Amino acid sequence: MSIRLTLIAGLALLTGLAGCERVPMESVQTGYRGTGMVQVYNPRTLEVNAALHEAPPALPSAGNEGPRASQVYKNVQVLGDLSVGQFNRLMASMATWVAPEQGCAYCHNLGNLAEDSKYTKVVARRMVEMTQHINADWQQHVGATGVTCYTCHRGNPVPSNIWFRSNPQPYGSNFMGDKAGQNHPSPVVNLSSLPNDPFTPFLLGKEDIRVAGNTALPSGNRQSIKQAEWTYGLMTHMSTALGVNCTYCHNTQSFSKWEGGPDKRVKAWYGIRMARDLNLTYMETLVETFPAHRKGVLGDVAKLNCATCHQGAYKPLNGDKMASEFPELLTKLGAKPASKVAAK
Repeated sequence: MSIRLTLIAGLALLTGLAGCERVPMESVQTGYRGTGMVQVYNPRTLEVNAALHEAPPALPSAGNEGPRASQVYKNVQVLGDLSVGQFNRLMASMATWVAPEQGCAYCHNLGNLAEDSKYTKVVARRMVEMTQHINADWQQHVGATGVTCYTCHRGNPVPSNIWFRSNPQPYGSNFMGDKAGQNHPSPVVNLSSLPNDPFTPFLLGKEDIRVAGNTALPSGNRQSIKQAEWTYGLMTHMSTALGVNCTYCHNTQSFSKWEGGPDKRVKAWYGIRMARDLNLTYMETLVETFPAHRKGVLGDVAKLNCATCHQGAYKPLNGDKMASEFPELLTKLGAKPASKVAAK
């Protein structure tokens, strides 16, 4: 009798443990068998983050009929060619995308919607121009997916994933020299001992990302180990930002070769240059516009990187073509630089 009870108890325990087993990882083979070209996904993480990557429903289209927004409203510098209906639809959408709690008051003085007294309105106008620029001029990276304000903001006045230049020696000079933020754990580089600001050299400056030489030493690779660590920091960021591993862009037989690698590496190449363009052309030019409390410790403005749009997904919003619902954000037709248009 005791043996039977023991067996029953053992079976019950095994059944209970089986029910507590963690969901296994999922893998997708992207290259030939045996090459290690496999993407590994954690279904638990995908489930937890599903809501983050769900695009909100679009308001019904307002049509292009009727007077233009610039004929009805004052100081419409960028979107004046839209119909009043289209203009109001986009404004209402932007309020829910960026500031659902504050609403119109986040950017506007409700006593005079036309004035530019709030810095947030000046910034928002420039961000609309940036969005149009991305969709019109960076098709090599965003393709048919495109971007809207929601791609980065996700209902937050300030996007969750931004960066500022970091002080390379936060504790002043020391006998170790410039540590470049190493041994100072940062989620930017997945808590590894790598430079915690791999963005300034590559997404603001034009430092060479490639560290693998094309020929043998001494005339070939002249990159140092320290330079390689900056590159590894950027690659670590890109991997975590997209929720993928290295084989998403690289051929495991030779990481430095373009031949035989996934086409995603070409998109990533354009993405790096797009981020640099946006940071220099749109963000850095707003230094005088942003108040001190919105700047970093070195007085610079927030800038974007891969995570700003992707936020852990291989494509922003898992590839949802949300931007197609807002054709006014897909083209720069009719848009004019704010500095060249006089307020009415």
